[in-house]
Formats: sequence, C-alpha cells, structure tokens
Amino acid sequence: MGNKTETILVTGGAGFIGTHLVDALLKKGYRVRVLDNLSLPTHDGNLPPWFPKGAEFIKGDVRMKDDWTRVLDGVDYIFHLAGYMDTHPDFSTYFSVNAFGTALLYEVITEKKLPIKKIIAASSQSVYGEGKYYCSNHGIEYPLMRDKDQLERGEWDIRCIIDNSLKRPLPEDEDDELHPSTPYGVSKLALEKIVLTLGEQYNIPSVILRYSIVHGPHQSFRHYYSGALRQFVAMALLGKDIAFHEDGMQLRDFVHVRDVVTAHLLVMRSDQSDFQTFNVGSGEPTKIIDLAKTVAEVAHVPFQQATQTYFRFGSPRNAFMKISKLRKLGWDPQHSLQDNVRDYIDWVKQYPEAKKYFHDALK
Repeated sequence: MGNKTETILVTGGAGFIGTHLVDALLKKGYRVRVLDNLSLPTHDGNLPPWFPKGAEFIKGDVRMKDDWTRVLDGVDYIFHLAGYMDTHPDFSTYFSVNAFGTALLYEVITEKKLPIKKIIAASSQSVYGEGKYYCSNHGIEYPLMRDKDQLERGEWDIRCIIDNSLKRPLPEDEDDELHPSTPYGVSKLALEKIVLTLGEQYNIPSVILRYSIVHGPHQSFRHYYSGALRQFVAMALLGKDIAFHEDGMQLRDFVHVRDVVTAHLLVMRSDQSDFQTFNVGSGEPTKIIDLAKTVAEVAHVPFQQATQTYFRFGSPRNAFMKISKLRKLGWDPQHSLQDNVRDYIDWVKQYPEAKKYFHDALK
C-alpha cells in the first residue's frame, strides 16, 4: 500500500490514462492531486463522470507558470501525462504544451528548490518515426517517411532505396535512432531531452515511458482520429462496413491501459528506472485488419471491409515495440487484444452519445 503522507501529482489526470492511474494510486493509499485544463477535443470543459472520487482536482494549464507553482506545493512524485496529440495544423501548440510546459515544470522545481522524489513523463512511440527495418542485402536501415505520391499510388510497403527489395520491419528498441515524422513526435522527443537533461543536471530522478497504442475504458470518444479501435467500434455498433487506413496489413502494438498503469507504479518505486527510457507496449505486433476482425467478433457483427481506402500522411507503415528492458524490472503485460476490445466495447456501450461523434471524426 502507498504512504498516506505522500502526495502525487498527475498532470492530464482527467484524461484516458490519467483517470486509470489516479484510481490505482488512490486505491494504494496515496493522496492524489490532478492538474488538467479539460480542453477540447478530449474533454468538453467538465470533469468526466468517471473521474475518480477522492482526488483533488485543480483546473490549470501546464503552459502557465503560476499553475505549476500552485499544484507543486507539497508534492512528492509527479506523473506528467498532460500533452497535446493527434494531427492538427496548429503546429506550435505541440511544442508549447509538450516541450515548453515540461521545461516550466523543471524551472519551478529548481527555482523553489522543491524536494521532488521522482518525475515520470509520458512520451510516445511516435519518436521512432518510420521505425527500423532490415534489408537482406544492406542490413539495418532507418527509412524516411513515405511521401504523399507513394501513398496516393497505393504503394504502402517500405522498400530499399538501393535495390527496391522489400524490407522487414523490426521491433523498436529504446536505443534506436529517432527520426520522428510529425510535429507531435518531434515535440515528444523534445520533451524527452528536457526531462533527462534537466533531471540529471539538477539531480531530480526522472523517467521516460514511451507508450505504444493504449486501449481501454475512458478513451475519449470525442476525438477518434488517434485511435483505430474507437473508429472500428463505432462502425461496428452502427452496422457499417469497417474502413481502415491503407490495406490493413500494417503492424501496430496495442497495449491495455491497466498494463500501462502497472508500468507507472513499478518505475515510481524502482531506483533502477531513474534517468532511463522504457517502451511500454504489448511486445506483440498486430495487423490492423486483425484488430478490425476482433472488433467485429467481440461486437457480434459480421466483418465487412469497406471498399474505400484511406491513408494518413505522416503515419508509419509499421510500429511495434521491444519491451525487454521494462520486463527486466519485473513488468509484464497481462491483457490480450481481445481484452482490450472487449473492455472498450463494454464501456462505450454505456454512452450512446459516442456514436454521434463518429461521422465528423471520419470526415
């Protein structure tokens, strides 16, 4: 059980992963404070009905120094989950929230000489960009982002630029080269550099957790754009054919939110995690088409693939993680893909209003 005299701050604690983490911390006996601005599209300006009772909530913005000063008083540990995500044209917002906001956190801590025991910051597999591949003739390569002309031709796969041979995707490792291809990914890489650099310089134990694609209840149904599961479930429950990006053969890594929470709790108490970066995924690559089929199976509807092909410029062809580093600390994911889908469907069925957001999101 937690130490009831310790206070833990969770930024973004009213969000998807945040609410699960807050709930777990409360159950372990910690005092929990949440900083969140409740902004669109994740929120509608109000706390969600599933926000855990017993947590102290402060509405504020990580870009405001005064808000950091307010919420950090008396805090022992910080889970910094607040972030700006998805694909939007307001590029500067990614950096003002994800990078500038994180720098402000360390600025206030050092100025006030606050005795913070550890900071655990949320990053993303988006920092890997197109990822790592193996060419049988030329070895390991880190390809550039696929260009728009290639995608419009329906040429989805990554090929060697020298002999045009098909390259094999490899799992992303924490020590890989990082070539993010979106403003979100670049801003998360900046966050990582800030956290580890300032953490080491000022002796503030700090940890980076790079999430793969996280599934589970509380995943906002107001912005489908960053989650295939949310779109597929809406399509299935509306009786529509399931449409997905590209040909559905791209590989992704889907991890359950409860497994992600246990990773946070582990690194919080592990001295071995200090100043380290960890991938948090399932360790199992899944084809997008298999996710769609699983949704249809769990929803008890026939699987019908839509004929129209979509693609998202800047999205990698394949992205799946190696998780052996976190496993060495004693962590292991416990939930299957079926668990992910079933838990989300069971939850979203309680909110009929979720369906009304589908058409705008797909557009």
